[in-house]
Amino acid sequence: MLTELLQALGVTGKRLFQKSVTVRYPEERREAYPRTRWCHKLLRHEDSLERCIGCSLCAAACPSHCIRVVAEENTDEARYSPGERYAKEYEINMIRCIFCGLCQEACPVDAIVLREDFELSDYNRESFIYTKERLLAPK
Repeated sequence: MLTELLQALGVTGKRLFQKSVTVRYPEERREAYPRTRWCHKLLRHEDSLERCIGCSLCAAACPSHCIRVVAEENTDEARYSPGERYAKEYEINMIRCIFCGLCQEACPVDAIVLREDFELSDYNRESFIYTKERLLAPK
């Protein structure tokens, strides 16, 4: 018993005089690892058309079934994507998401990506349903 106590005090004594590794969060940020997957974003083409063609492959690849895509046909009067269809509704339930990145891998047009934004906390559950308007990257 006494030897374990002395060992524990020895570990504590060694760590007591080492430099702290605390990061002062809002002012300082650690660099994210290159393969870090965080917040989902829907990308646009250079001409501001949406990349998503409403194929629902991301929803099919998702193991937690947190993605919902409702596709609709493009018309000549209302063109949202370069393909025949576009995603009329695109929702991700971030509470269910496991950030695996399979949606990004399954997308044939690279419309959805997981970016380095990691400030995802909120106070009510309804705000964790990310709609298409929230996911679309700025023009």
